[in-house]
Amino acid sequence: MSLKKYVLVTILALACTAGFNLNIAQAQNRPRVAVLDFDYATVQTTSAAIFGTNIDVGKGITDLLITNLVKDGSFSVIERQAIDKLLAEQNFANSDRADPSTAARIGKMAGVHYIVIGAITEFGNETKKTNLGGMGGNWHGFGAGGVGHSNSKANVAINARIVNVETGEIVAVAEGSGQSSRSSTSLLGGGGNWHGFGAGKADFGSSDFQQTIIGEATKAAVEKLTADLVANSSKVSAAPIQIDGMVASVDNGQVVLNVGAKAGIKVGDQLEVLRVGKEIKDPVSGQVIRRLTTTIGVVRATDVDDVSAVCTVVSGTGFKTGDHIRNKAQ
Repeated sequence: MSLKKYVLVTILALACTAGFNLNIAQAQNRPRVAVLDFDYATVQTTSAAIFGTNIDVGKGITDLLITNLVKDGSFSVIERQAIDKLLAEQNFANSDRADPSTAARIGKMAGVHYIVIGAITEFGNETKKTNLGGMGGNWHGFGAGGVGHSNSKANVAINARIVNVETGEIVAVAEGSGQSSRSSTSLLGGGGNWHGFGAGKADFGSSDFQQTIIGEATKAAVEKLTADLVANSSKVSAAPIQIDGMVASVDNGQVVLNVGAKAGIKVGDQLEVLRVGKEIKDPVSGQVIRRLTTTIGVVRATDVDDVSAVCTVVSGTGFKTGDHIRNKAQ
């Protein structure tokens, strides 16, 4: 290889490496968020009338939102499967997903900085407010997908809140609404033979669904909600997760912790080990209000799973089961 070619190849390699490192840095600086399935209790009756069965439209809309947020790149979005697994393990009910304090607890266990919760406030046709009111009476006379004998446009409205998992504070709110550009006597009209649902779930990302008038309105509402959330991204930051755990075992120089990836620990993280010397209790309530601690040393995580971490000792001696751990002070 000539010197000229060698220099050119070297420059290209360095440029690629620099670009790769920049992408890593940008990813690390993005707020890490999880999105809970949106609550659809307000529109459950209307959605059941549209589909002919109880479809979790909150899950369908959440799937669309996650896809949009990942494409935009302003947030680092945790895998949907990880959240579903966590909710199943902790036995959280669907009704919990709109509660900020519950969402904050879920977010801590998932190891994210913020969690997005939301609700669907409208999912039906444009005459809902005047003719169908609380969705009793005449609505139930229509078949699946039906809105009556006259043409009607579809309307969808949703809102969301971004919750800080450390404080439970709602740091931003967002809204999105959409209306179909077409009218039909069926809210599932315009999309051919769409049957993308079963077992209470629906594929709102399918092109067939998005060609229906309710699908068209749903897509527009989610796109507006995504834009509103992204516009609020400056209100959130990728602040480090506060680690709070204990030493579960000390064996042959390895320190095993009772917290892992779900608490936000990653391989390479350094953590302080502290020993509680005295607990200060409130004289009225008897509750512990402060623990006086002494730093025993520092450990580094070398192997991490969901609920534990194996660490090597960086400094200090005399580690014991029951010692507390926290983020290493910078």
